[in-house]
Amino acid sequence: MKKMLSVAGAALLTALAAVFAFGQPAHAAAGFSVSNGRLYDANGTEFVMRGVNHAHTWYPQQTSSFANIKALGANTVRVVLGSGDRWTKNSAADVANVISLCKANRLICVLEVHDTTGYGEDGAATTLARATDYWLSIADVLKGQEKYVIVNIGNEPFGNQGYSAWTTDTSNAIKRLRAGGLTHTIMVDGPNWGQDWSFTMRDNAGTVFNADPQRNTVFSIHMYGVFDTAAEISDYLGRFRSAGLPIVVGEFGFNHSDGNPDEDAIMSYSQANGIGYLGWSWSGNGGGVEYLDMTTGFNPAQLTSWGQRIFNGANGIAATAREASVFAGSSPSPTTSPTPTTSPSPTTSPSPTTPPTTTPPPAGGCTATYTVVNSWQGGFQGEVKVTAGSAAITGWTTKWTFTNGQAVSQSWNATVSNSGSAYTARNVDYNGRLGAGASTSFGFIASWNGTNAVPAVTCAAS
Repeated sequence: MKKMLSVAGAALLTALAAVFAFGQPAHAAAGFSVSNGRLYDANGTEFVMRGVNHAHTWYPQQTSSFANIKALGANTVRVVLGSGDRWTKNSAADVANVISLCKANRLICVLEVHDTTGYGEDGAATTLARATDYWLSIADVLKGQEKYVIVNIGNEPFGNQGYSAWTTDTSNAIKRLRAGGLTHTIMVDGPNWGQDWSFTMRDNAGTVFNADPQRNTVFSIHMYGVFDTAAEISDYLGRFRSAGLPIVVGEFGFNHSDGNPDEDAIMSYSQANGIGYLGWSWSGNGGGVEYLDMTTGFNPAQLTSWGQRIFNGANGIAATAREASVFAGSSPSPTTSPTPTTSPSPTTSPSPTTPPTTTPPPAGGCTATYTVVNSWQGGFQGEVKVTAGSAAITGWTTKWTFTNGQAVSQSWNATVSNSGSAYTARNVDYNGRLGAGASTSFGFIASWNGTNAVPAVTCAAS
């Protein structure tokens, strides 16, 4: 999270230095690209971010958050990472696993280095140059993931001092990333703790955009107390739209110690104008801003008032998010289930190599469909989809028997037990009730050796 900032006085609005017209850029290695102020996925389909921030670097054990965020409707998650300059460095292997979790849950990953927060004012913060060093050090796990990953160079890279260097430092960081072979869409945050009250980013965005040889940069404004009126919100975002420059609201809240942001205006204007937004934050806030948690203790069944607002309110995530088209036709992955960090899953999520098996339900009963979602040497991720029949059900139990010595080690969204190779999985409190034809899923991690045959699964409704 950010330092509490106090903005003294009101900054005078000024016109943009120039209005820029940008044509279609070269496609970014079959990844995301920018054209005329809009973001497009690798299929050329416009993509509007709807999601939240998740403090992965401080809570690396909370891998279920990816699936839970997806289950509430998000299409994007902005993931907090540490470069090792202020917070513990997230290793290349950990970042690879984060990407795998995003892909398994059909989420676009915005990866950001948080160590730059408030540089120039916070003595513990580091530079954009150091953040760039970090990205280049893990380039091998980023390359090839351009369809799914956006690189946010550094969170809120300047505080309220020294921010006149933002334009040069940001431009140089982009150029170094491109020279290092990264062709992803790049996201850059504004100075002034992300809120750009000085309009440094707004007035110099064209210069920074043109510094990118691929013209594939997106600008991110963080909206807290500086943006407490609808007029300020529409003016700031509207100037980027008029200039043909891509803008997203990379962070915002419903309240803050520096003032009361107008979250209704942020969400309504963004929806009306095709602008992405990512709320702060899923859970785990401290330092007096615990009220910005969307869930209590990372529990998706315990949404706070802020969580209810951003997910289920007007212009909220559930009503407006559209999944990235690059996931169309991919293997059905857990929308309510995580891949634990302890699993040695690869950075890709291949389609199932074996067809699912389905047992027909009795009238008013349920079906169970077993799928191998992902597989690696000695282990695999499985998913069972439960679908109610012609009548609603209040609970379900599935059973199957492994024939090749497979053994489940971890599971989610079901209570799983076994007697030898015979397994039983029962619903948990929040996913037992299904309307006629409705579905839910649970998942698990299991071992295998030599053969991994798909078992028949039965489903009994209650």
